[in-house]
Amino acid sequence: MQSREMPYSVTIAPSMTLREMMETYGSDVWNYAFFLTRSREQASDISQEVFLKAYKSIGKYRGQSTLKTWLLTITRNTAFSWRRTSFWRRFAPLGNHQDTGAALSAEKEAIGNEYANRIWEIIMELPDKYREVLVLDIQQDLSVAELSTLLGIAQGTVKSRLGRARDKVRTAIKEEDL
Repeated sequence: MQSREMPYSVTIAPSMTLREMMETYGSDVWNYAFFLTRSREQASDISQEVFLKAYKSIGKYRGQSTLKTWLLTITRNTAFSWRRTSFWRRFAPLGNHQDTGAALSAEKEAIGNEYANRIWEIIMELPDKYREVLVLDIQQDLSVAELSTLLGIAQGTVKSRLGRARDKVRTAIKEEDL
């Protein structure tokens, strides 16, 4: 489920409860964390940490970006911090054990949409800088300006990476004859 940013978020953000924040933006934060980490467990841990950080710092939210963009920035920074820790390096291989694969296979089977699943697999195989911008575009429906702010890169770079990511996916689809 994608949430749409509330236009009055600047005025209500400081008074939002943790529960309201999680209900409104929880799936967006979790999905983004999952695409950054490729692990359900780590996405859940990161999501919890993001909401705790955001709730503790909500008074510092200046409203220069949407609340959703602010939360996704915290998600990105938290995920990258996790990558740098020794815990991440030591246990990252365990995140892809068979139980997770079995759950995904069961979901794929239940959904019965192998074509869409293969497209997502192709996207997940993209280099980080292309995968990240494409996933944010597809899943979070952010504008180029919001993507630029979130990623801390120029808008031209966002457009370039989006174009290259889409080209790579198109090429992979043609090569596999999907």
